[in-house]
Amino acid sequence: MSFIVNQHDRLTVQVEDMTHDGSGVAKVEGYPLFIPGALVGEEVEIEVGKTLKNYGFARLLNIKKRSEDRVEPPCHVFWECGGCQLQHLSYEGQLKQKRKTVRDVIDRIAKLPDVPVHPVKGMEDPWRYRNKSQIPFSEQNGKIVSGFYKSRTHHIVDTDVCIIQSEEADELMSTLKHHMFELGLSAYDEKTHKGMLRHLIVRKGRATGEVMVVLVMTKKKFPQKDAVIDMIKKVVPEVTSIMQNINNEKTNVIFGNETINLYGKSVIIDEIGDTKFEISARSFYQVNPVQTEVLYRQALDYAQLTGNEAVIDAYCGIGTISLFLAQNAMEVYGVEIVPQAIEDAKRNAELNGITNAHFEAGAAEDVIPRWYAEGKRFDVLVVDPPRKGCDENLLQTILKYKPKRVVYVSCNPGTLARDLRILEDGGYRTKEIQPVDMFPQSSHVEVICNIEYEGD
Repeated sequence: MSFIVNQHDRLTVQVEDMTHDGSGVAKVEGYPLFIPGALVGEEVEIEVGKTLKNYGFARLLNIKKRSEDRVEPPCHVFWECGGCQLQHLSYEGQLKQKRKTVRDVIDRIAKLPDVPVHPVKGMEDPWRYRNKSQIPFSEQNGKIVSGFYKSRTHHIVDTDVCIIQSEEADELMSTLKHHMFELGLSAYDEKTHKGMLRHLIVRKGRATGEVMVVLVMTKKKFPQKDAVIDMIKKVVPEVTSIMQNINNEKTNVIFGNETINLYGKSVIIDEIGDTKFEISARSFYQVNPVQTEVLYRQALDYAQLTGNEAVIDAYCGIGTISLFLAQNAMEVYGVEIVPQAIEDAKRNAELNGITNAHFEAGAAEDVIPRWYAEGKRFDVLVVDPPRKGCDENLLQTILKYKPKRVVYVSCNPGTLARDLRILEDGGYRTKEIQPVDMFPQSSHVEVICNIEYEGD
């Protein structure tokens, strides 16, 4: 590289692209610089920070030419907090950028430039959409703080309001923080491993209005338990469940193994479409129920069920997609490696009177071959893997048994593109791709793909 970029250099650059985490990208003679806060199309002054062999980081100093999509972030801690990355980009601009992100990786990694990537399905109101909040507590300079972590750190940015979570979570976070000392509660310190309250979890059923509050503590016994319960009930009259989770480990994992019921039920109910779900303190459940219904209806559309199909739902979790599909399929078989999730799935099937959905705990790449060995045959396979994408053995299982249709739901376009290339090389064809905005104001995008087998 003929041009050397050095730390502390001040440059004026053109922003050409955005990274998956929402930073602007400018290139200096081919050398990429990542610039948090910069938007595509802007001319900006920067100061170069850390430089590595293939890329570097820079600080935004001044915007000389602004993007038409730049807006003032409505959140007062946006520039400090790591929870959102795109509040400075208009919502229309966010949807365009997310589509571009998907298009780019499908072209570059999957090498499928002719596959349609549809416009992102966004929200009518992209605020207050989260039905679950996980709020850490700590003590800083003798003061109780709560809020969300600064990006790439464990430093809590103190706030009383988060405009993408429920108002109930805001009210409880603020009230608990300002009354902890008088309630005899101390906040957990990661460094010293002292203190009692680690996290406040608030879950809300959008369709039912039911609210669950979970206090993650280091000890089972805590002072003024009745006063704490009464305070929660007063602040959130809709609360139907108050739980305590015990976690005394030196870990970044939020939950411990023991959960105790302090008040009300041990679960809350929510609905997606006409399907009800029981949600416990530790259940995995999509955090944006409005867009979850959009996503699942798209999955149903791509599955093209007539009522005669047998369907596999790999990575089925608590059975959310499985039960949605079961109402239009002959049989649905869900598999999930977490045994507790399978118990939740079975309970949710019973709750909805669904008898044609069957669930088994185990790794999909182990369970699915056994189902085939038992003589079962499947027409459609639905996968909704974690961010790392499908297990390689599962992809080989798909290629071996060749279900006619695969519906791939992904929370990571990069690993999706990698897996699509493998399926394409094995005789599958990606027909179309539909992004869905599950996490407005963040850089994340959910993607759903319609894939058919066209090999021999």
